[in-house]
Amino acid sequence: MSATPRRGKTRHAPSPMGQARYRVMLGLVLIGLALLAGRIVDLHVFDRTFLQGQGDARTLRVDPIPAHRGMITDRHGEPLAISTPVVTLWANPQDLPDDRIQRLRLAQALGQEPEALNARIERYADREFMYLRRRMTPVDAQEVLDLRIPGVHKRAEYKRYYPAGEVIAQLIGVTNIDDQGQEGLELAYQSYLSGEPGRRRVLKDRRGRLVRDLEVLQEAEPGGDLTLAIDQRLQYMAYRELKSAVDENDADGGVLVMLDADTGEVLAMANQPSYNPNNRAGLDPGGLRNRAIVDVFEPGSVMKPLAMSALLETGRFPPDTVIDTSPGWMVIDGYTIKDVANYGELTLSGILEKSSNIGMSKLTLQLDDPVVPERYRALGFDQVPGTGFPGEAGGSVPAPQVWSSSQWAALSYGYGLSVSALQLAGAYTAIANHGERLPPSLLRLNRPPAGEPVIEPDVADRVLGMMDRVVEPGTGARRALVPGYSVAGKTGTVRKSGGGGYEENAYRSLFVGIAPVSDPRLITVVMIDHPRGDAFYGGAVAAPVFSRVAGSALRLLDVPPDLLDEDS
Repeated sequence: MSATPRRGKTRHAPSPMGQARYRVMLGLVLIGLALLAGRIVDLHVFDRTFLQGQGDARTLRVDPIPAHRGMITDRHGEPLAISTPVVTLWANPQDLPDDRIQRLRLAQALGQEPEALNARIERYADREFMYLRRRMTPVDAQEVLDLRIPGVHKRAEYKRYYPAGEVIAQLIGVTNIDDQGQEGLELAYQSYLSGEPGRRRVLKDRRGRLVRDLEVLQEAEPGGDLTLAIDQRLQYMAYRELKSAVDENDADGGVLVMLDADTGEVLAMANQPSYNPNNRAGLDPGGLRNRAIVDVFEPGSVMKPLAMSALLETGRFPPDTVIDTSPGWMVIDGYTIKDVANYGELTLSGILEKSSNIGMSKLTLQLDDPVVPERYRALGFDQVPGTGFPGEAGGSVPAPQVWSSSQWAALSYGYGLSVSALQLAGAYTAIANHGERLPPSLLRLNRPPAGEPVIEPDVADRVLGMMDRVVEPGTGARRALVPGYSVAGKTGTVRKSGGGGYEENAYRSLFVGIAPVSDPRLITVVMIDHPRGDAFYGGAVAAPVFSRVAGSALRLLDVPPDLLDEDS
């Protein structure tokens, strides 16, 4: 029996073409794996910094830390401008829900009309940032955040608050919604008050919501505090009395400036009209101006004591000089100069007491040298006071080449030049300080500044004595008397000028006073602009304001009375 061969699987050797395909596919796979491994190594080793940066850019942020704006205080530390924390709400319009109910709830919480809010959202639809409402109180802002509406975020900010409100608004000024100074001392000392914002690194999600504070990169540096020369107690009194006088006389406005006679510090500076810096809705732009510093006017007769000091220094007019002012008028260069009445013969003191334009003109026209305008410039007129207040006015004194005899005479009784109320008060520091002029200061001084000698001491004292006799019972300035204190002063009544010349029945009423005469402590300038009541003379309108303000201030400052008999 023969053996039968075993049958099994038949193995065929791969064809050459199949082997080639196999090798190609295997090579491609290996190459792909190699490329993938290389890319992984590249991303994790060589491009690690790039990838990390891309990731951080989507999650890490550097947010600003707002700096606390410095406080402005009066000379005793009472706050005049402070910054309070507020919250600004913003949104990414692309993340806000389209749901009508949520939009309605958001609008109601923000205190806005739904239609207006929706219109704003649509307007910013292609952006990633829009303000919802700025400078909210933290409580009100939290009520909005508690709604947990997607896309709504908060930012910490500060808002300026002015405790004294309209009483000192023009001097302090205001900040804008970004807490940047826009007016007054807020603008003048912006860089000092604002401080330096800080920076912090935070982790946020893709919607911009804060996940975690990581680190502070730079601490915020708060702004510096500013201490003013203002005494808030005197400021309130000055503002109250000035406002009352403007209302009672139906005037366009007014200013009051009170200086410390020993230092030149501005203890009070009031303006009318004013405004509420905490609520500027419906603001009249005219109320923004600090008229005491930036407005100028013809000062009139309040310049006569200053001109008299220049005349006396010439040595041409001894104490017994008498000037005949009859018949109460005179014509110079075709212009008629008048007194209120025919005062006849007047002494030098009588010229100031009666405020004689004729007397001042005749004295001045006896001289060949321009001593009066030169004295005005030495007293600080025709130059800015240097307080640093934005827009402070320098006024003007005419140049010598344009003087005629009538202009020469007019300068002696306060016409033909322009001054500010602050300049006027500053000039009278020379009369109160034995001839040394002190620069006015809006900031509190640690020590009195060095005075500038501009008037001979005996002449300054003599003029002060003349002004003392101006304010006596029975004189036109009698309403400036302060019970218990001696007062030196000078009234002024100036016709207002317009585009067509001097206006009919339009005046400025002025009074400048120094008290007490025995040891001057206060210098006060009062100007009422265009009183429309029954009276318009400086002695009737401005002098009573001085009496009330100076009397209260002297008592508050504990200045001892220098008159034993109040009726003297």
